[in-house]
Order: sequence, then structure tokens, then C-alpha cells
Amino acid sequence: MGPSVERVRRAYRRLAEVDRPEVWISVRDQADAEREAELLDARAAAGRTLPLHGVVLAVKDNIDVAGMPTTGAFPGAFRPAEVDATAVSRLRAAGAVVIGKTNLDQFATGLVGTRSPYGAVRNARRPELISGGSSSGSAVAVALGVVDIALGTDTAGSGRVPAALNGIVGVKPTLGLVSAVGMMPACRPYDTITVFAQELSTAIRTARTMTGPDAVDPLSRDWPADVRLAGSPRPVLGVPSDDDLDSLEPFALAAWRDALDRLTEHAELRPIEMAPLLGAAKLLYEGAIVAGRFHAAGEHVEGASGDAAGLDPTVAGIVRDARDVAGWEYVRDRAEIDRIAVLARELLAGCECLVVPTAPAHPTIAAVRADPVALNARMGTFTNFVNLLDMSAVSVPAASTDDGEFGITFIARAFDDQLAVDAAARFLGVPAEPYAETWPHVAVFGAHLRGQPLNDELVALGARFARDVLTADEYQLYALDTTPQKPGLVRVGPGGSAIAGELWSISPAGLGAFLSALRAPMTLGSVTLANGEEVVGFGCEPRALEGAKDITSFGGWRAYRASLGAV
Repeated sequence: MGPSVERVRRAYRRLAEVDRPEVWISVRDQADAEREAELLDARAAAGRTLPLHGVVLAVKDNIDVAGMPTTGAFPGAFRPAEVDATAVSRLRAAGAVVIGKTNLDQFATGLVGTRSPYGAVRNARRPELISGGSSSGSAVAVALGVVDIALGTDTAGSGRVPAALNGIVGVKPTLGLVSAVGMMPACRPYDTITVFAQELSTAIRTARTMTGPDAVDPLSRDWPADVRLAGSPRPVLGVPSDDDLDSLEPFALAAWRDALDRLTEHAELRPIEMAPLLGAAKLLYEGAIVAGRFHAAGEHVEGASGDAAGLDPTVAGIVRDARDVAGWEYVRDRAEIDRIAVLARELLAGCECLVVPTAPAHPTIAAVRADPVALNARMGTFTNFVNLLDMSAVSVPAASTDDGEFGITFIARAFDDQLAVDAAARFLGVPAEPYAETWPHVAVFGAHLRGQPLNDELVALGARFARDVLTADEYQLYALDTTPQKPGLVRVGPGGSAIAGELWSISPAGLGAFLSALRAPMTLGSVTLANGEEVVGFGCEPRALEGAKDITSFGGWRAYRASLGAV
């Protein structure tokens, strides 16, 4: 039995064990899923590269999976999908197997997980508490161990709040990096597909697989040429001032204080006044931006008579109220968002990320049913503004208490997703997975190595350490007479030696800036690594070797420096 078939069978066994029917709107026939898994195992055995081989996937039921219905948690919107959503297609091509479609707050409108005719999705750890929405079923399916990864969507926080309330990771990419083709809109253009997983590395590997331009998605975007691939070793992180924490319940406030203590081990914390950002958050539901909700679901709500069976009354009220928004009001609020976006950049100047509590509370299902609007609004206190201001985010678990689950979210500017990932990884104490992987590399052999005097030049350009490397055994290394002292790498062919260095990933614009700032006698050119790979790397002008000391026998710059008693 191959690993994919084995994992699919374990998924269905676990699904039966946990007995949580409200998590699912439709479940795929097990035999059908196993047949797909068998094909994937055969492809892997034949040498096909499948990055997600052996991974089981659940999909929020507002995202298309070929051959399965898409409902948005409204039976009247039932339609069988003919093809996979682009994101789903990319995951399946990488080896993931879909086993079902998950429950959600209807039309992806809500942050509580109770607004569905298919039942309130109970919390994975404390069934009397809410699971968070709208991607409730997807988060709980991961938290219960039924699936390895699950897709959610996020407009106001639906890829983050359910992660925090179920003790898992939620990754919300920059808008447009993941294609929205095949996803039911909730409030265009502020929607994106998100990922849930129990481990950060798994979530980022999944997000990376989905990411990439889609010619048929008018909102699709690609990484910019100057994207930062890493942040500072000890970054500056913005955090809410004490005045912005009034919404936190006592248990959440205590957990937040503990999280701040952990963060100070890896970062410098800078309090900022979040009032403008929190003001932007209110525009999503209390302003004219809510008109997007009617554009997305109005035809279904208007087509139903009264509160027809299957139409959630709270959701229906939100959608119907959005119908009469005037065009000038919408333009006014979009202009206000633009104004706050500029202010947000000023507030976060000098900070790599903003860190906030993901949710301020963890209410019971009964409490939400008694007060469905106010408690839902409270859950979005620290999430609603993120998509409005074109930011990326990663939510990670921070505490599990008797009063509920608590998570924190690392929020970064658009396309600075990696900075949020790196900061989250440091908080969790795990290795940081690279989000964007197809970038130029530059090999360094001396003063730009980690810990050496010019390494900051790479860090400032957002370059990311990839791995230690050795050149092919056809080079010599010389100590040059420069300030600061640097080595010169020279290809000599047969009779040369392998020289130790480092490989760094760098953006195209970063590589151009690096080259333009390069000072004589150093050069950048082709360097052959021990594995035969050709990369851009450091060399030097021949004239610099006159009188230079041959240090090839040391095998690298660090070893030579150590022989001198230097680092």
C-alpha cells in the first residue's frame, strides 16, 4: 500500500471516530478517493515529483472541487462544479487528495461558525465553544486530525480566527497571490483563499504550491521584482498600545502578555496607536463596503421568500441591508480606506510586522446565539482591517486555557508575506519555510558570509540564506588587500580545490542593486558548485591577485580567519 492510499484510509477512519457531521457539507466517496490516491502513488513510484504526496485535503464549500457541489452553506445555491478551482487544481497536481467539502458561515459571512443550516460547527477542543468562522469546518477538520491541510477563505478574518480558536496555523496570503478562480466571492475585491494546517511548515508549503499568476483571474498578482525574501535576524515588531486592548477578555489579555514576553526573546517590540486601523476595520460591515456582500449573495437572498428554509436570518439581514448602499457612499469609503492605508504605512515605518491578538475572546455557542451580531463584530476587532489595507497575515496558536484558545497574528505589508512567516516561526521555535522559492541565487565566499562585516548588505536587500555550499574542485582562494578584508575566488580548472561558501536567495531587483553597488576589485559571475549547479557568485579582477596570499589550503574564508584568531 502506497503512502497516499494509507493516508486516505486513515483520514476516513478518523472522520468516523470523531463523529462530527456538522463539520462537513459533503464527503467524497472513499473508494473514489482511494482510486485517486492509487494513481498518485503510482506516479510517485515512477519518479514523478509530487510535493504534497500523501497529503489529505478538505475544501471550504465556497471553493469548487470538480464533481462535488458548491453551496456556500446555502442549499439554494447548490451547483455541481465541473472543474476544480485553480488553487485546488494546483494542490491536486502536487499530490493532495480531497476528501470533502466543509461547513462555513453562510456565504462566508461571519466569524463565529454558527451561521449555517448545516449546523453550528463545534470547537475541536471544547465543543461548547465556537469554532470561529466563516471557515469553521476547514479549521476543525485540521484540528481534529482528519485532514492534513484545509482551504478556507478570508475577507474579514475567516482564515485566522478559526485557526486561533482551534489551536492551529492559518496563513492568509497577500490578495491576488492565490487565484480566486473557482471561489464564490464574499466581498470583492477583499477575498482570498487561505490555508489551515497544524504545522507552519506544512501551511507554507501548501500556500507556495497554490501561489502563482492566473491569466483568467483579473485580480491575480505575482511577486514583485523587489520582494523581500527574509527580514532582519532581530526584527522590530509593532504591537498594539495598551489603550487598544480593551476588547480582550481577561484570559486573552493574560495570554497576550505572555506572548509579548516570548516575542521579546526574538524581536524589539514597538507599541503603536492602532485606532486608525481599527477604524478601517469598521468600514467592512458598518460602512458602504458591505455593498460587496449584496453583489456576492444578493441574488440568492432576494430569490428566497422571507427567511426561507436554509437561509440564515443574520446573514440574510446583512446582505439585504447592503442592497441600498449608494454609489457615492461606496466611493467615499474606498477613499477613506486609501487614506488609512497611507497612515498605516507611516505607523508601521521601521517595523517589519505588526503583531496582534487574533481574537479578543472565545465565546460559547450559546452566547453567540443570544447575541449573534455584537459578538461576531467583536471577533473581528484585530482582523477586519487586514484585507482592506492590502496586508498579509499568519495566525499561530499562543495559549490553550480553561477559558478558551488564544492565538496571535503576524501582519505584514502586501508581498512581505515572508516577513510574517519568519517572525511566526521564531515565535513558535521552528524553522522558517521559504514561501517564494523561484528566485535568483548568489554565492558568497567571504565578507558577505553570515557573521561577516558585509553580510548586512544582503540582509538589507531582503536576501535569504539558502544553504552552505562547496564549489567544484577547480578554484583557488586568495586573501586580498581590501578594507574590510575579503577573499578573491578564481577558477583555475583541474588542480584546483573546493571552496566553502554560502548560497543566498535574492530578488531580481535585489540582485541588480547588489551588482550596481559592488566595489572593485570584486566581480559577480558564473560559479560552478560541487553538485554541478551553475550560480551567480563572487570572483575578483585578475589585477587584485598581485601579491595576494594563496589561502586555498584552508578550504574557505572562515577557516582562514579562524587561523588568524578572527571570526
